[in-house]
Amino acid sequence: MTDQPEETGQPETGRPDDAALAYAERLFDLAREGATAELAAGIDAGVPVNLTNSKGDTLLTLAAYHQQADTVRALLERGADVHRLNDRGQSALVCAVFQQDEGITSMLLEAGADPDAGTPSPMQAAQMFNLPRMAVLLEASRRS
Repeated sequence: MTDQPEETGQPETGRPDDAALAYAERLFDLAREGATAELAAGIDAGVPVNLTNSKGDTLLTLAAYHQQADTVRALLERGADVHRLNDRGQSALVCAVFQQDEGITSMLLEAGADPDAGTPSPMQAAQMFNLPRMAVLLEASRRS
């Protein structure tokens, strides 16, 4: 008898195999592309709704940045965290503001996204990029 673990040929516990990594990358592509039904099916089957990539971007962040309103809605319905920041301190809301997408910005605000969270915050981004319509939306959410 030895103290060495038996070799099973299986990946180390806690480390995804190549197929799992490829599937995760596919999910991020689905968020970018707005393939809502397929992405929602994956989440409904057990994929974490707040899955992040190597940069800390969530599915919600990518969908918001790529202006995929139906995908954003589906992710929110499944409990996506609107407060989650990526590794650069950016939120899904700042992505929607930067893209000047009023519909997604409103959806995220209604879901509780903070116009003052992150670096830059959505409000700072609206001011920095001279986006007065976005600033009005954000300011209105502060008052409600």
